Amino acid sequence: MHGITESLLEGLLRYWLPIAVTLVLAWLVRNRYHNGLNEYPGPFLASLTDWWRFFDVWNRRPEITHRSLHEKHGDVVRLGPNTLSFADPAALKTIYGLNKGFIKSDFYIVQQAVVKGNRLPSLFSTTDNTFHSQFRRCVNSAFSMSALVQYEPFVDNTTKLFLSQTRKLFAAKPEGCDLTRWLQFYAFDVIGEITYSKRHGFVEKNEDIDGIIAYLTNLFLYVAPIGQIPFLDRLVLKNPLYLKLAQWGFIDATFPVARFARARMAERLPELKPAPAPAPADDANEPLLPQPDLLSKFLAAREARPEFMTDTLVQTMAVSMAFAGSETTAISLSAVFYYLLRNPAALARLRAELDHASRAGLFHDTHSGLVTWSESQKLPYLDACIKEAFRLHPAAGLPLERVVPEPGMDIAGRFVKGGTVVGCSAWIIHRRREIWGPDVDAYRPERWLPGPGDHDAEEKRVREMNGMLFQFGMGSRTCIGKNISLLEIYKLVPSLLRRFEIKFQDPNKEWELVNAWFVKQNNFWVTFDVRDIVQPQKSEKTDAL
Repeated sequence: MHGITESLLEGLLRYWLPIAVTLVLAWLVRNRYHNGLNEYPGPFLASLTDWWRFFDVWNRRPEITHRSLHEKHGDVVRLGPNTLSFADPAALKTIYGLNKGFIKSDFYIVQQAVVKGNRLPSLFSTTDNTFHSQFRRCVNSAFSMSALVQYEPFVDNTTKLFLSQTRKLFAAKPEGCDLTRWLQFYAFDVIGEITYSKRHGFVEKNEDIDGIIAYLTNLFLYVAPIGQIPFLDRLVLKNPLYLKLAQWGFIDATFPVARFARARMAERLPELKPAPAPAPADDANEPLLPQPDLLSKFLAAREARPEFMTDTLVQTMAVSMAFAGSETTAISLSAVFYYLLRNPAALARLRAELDHASRAGLFHDTHSGLVTWSESQKLPYLDACIKEAFRLHPAAGLPLERVVPEPGMDIAGRFVKGGTVVGCSAWIIHRRREIWGPDVDAYRPERWLPGPGDHDAEEKRVREMNGMLFQFGMGSRTCIGKNISLLEIYKLVPSLLRRFEIKFQDPNKEWELVNAWFVKQNNFWVTFDVRDIVQPQKSEKTDAL
């Protein structure tokens, strides 16, 4: 036996190179024909290894690659040995529909926050559908449309401060403002106030508090490519040794946002206390009733279901609110303003709608320019402008990956074997000509308004477009914070436009896009000039709107 072992070792040492080459070739061949995916078109290298898409995402513009591939190859493209991208809208209901059995891929595990060396699977990042459904039931009521009215005073506080600080810091100053960064400060402070009744302080200080935004930017730059080969995360950020050292207290692996959330929780525990009332938005003689913030509601869920909703899950919710909520909202707000500035006719029409509404007395606030949620819902062209920005610039820039359940599933007329990773990208779906018309690359808010002709047909057309908007995901894993993001966007856009004239600092400069999972905008500089707020005129009637 000893002689046989020596002979094997000697053979391995002598022929290690051909043996290694043979094993690698066998692995590549296996990848090429895995699950029968060789029948689908795509880059040849992508069929052999996920390193192809790793480097594509590393280059920060994978949405361009994906669109080019679908234009060349059709509705189904192979992006990896076990990954398919679908461009057919018919695939949406299958992949993301309720009770279809699809689960999120390991791409999402890479995005789990770390606190004291422990991962925090969240509603967004968990791949366990049973855990997700239980978790969501605990907190779902806190995010309903009916709950928005409870959070609006919090949003008003930050929005008024934001309008005031915009005037103080940037009005009539030619050096301009980095609008994406300024809007991210706003989004962070809003979500801080809604979640913890306490702003982080970004807007007050006009600075990145505790380096949180810089940290998140770098984190997403890491998450996007590493998520294409998730096991790499186990070697780097979630290395077991690194996490164990953090658990023992030798190093601090806690994310900066998580530290803020832990501090807010420490203020509330061990007793559940009602959140302090926000300052009255308009009249000091009309005090507002105390409004529960999200953390209070998460703690209330812990009281109602202590067997499931632990302190750890409360903290997970508090942390995850900032992670995706601030980034995606700021991106969407930036897109709205950018496309309005690039399309003066649309901006002029929106201003006309806002001015007409002001003269007709629609807006209660005639001093600060603040617009309420209910007021914003009476502005159809505002709605069209925002939705068109959502269509052209959805926040998520990669396919929303799901794993096909066993034994397989028919997706848009193609049978795909179980275990295959599939997904659709909003950057592809939102440019389907059969849905949005031939001018899919144009910013045209009018497409969202029923046109002349057959009223029922036009209503159906707009309804179908609304059903295909994919910027918040779809199905049971739709972004739970969707309504809060909409609340911020529909309030801030008209409020800023009532209060300021906004222009490009240099109209000849294009913004720079960086697709690090979320497609963030850089180099978007604008100038602000104070605008007289249009006052109500008694001769016009609000109901004329």
